[in-house]
Amino acid sequence: MLVKELIKKEIDKLPEDILAEVFDFIQFLESKRERNLLVRSSQELSTKSFKRVWDNEEDAIYDTL
Repeated sequence: MLVKELIKKEIDKLPEDILAEVFDFIQFLESKRERNLLVRSSQELSTKSFKRVWDNEEDAIYDTL
């Protein structure tokens, strides 16, 4: 929790107009993290669905590429 405390101390030093930018950046980071989680979840779900398509004898030659 050391980093969190350091960030809090730095935030306390900032003027109000800069705090708005910091808040926007925090929201951006949260959005980016959520988007990445959604992408990974979608990939995991689709992997099982596409397994039959990807794993077949006809296309086995492409597994070496």
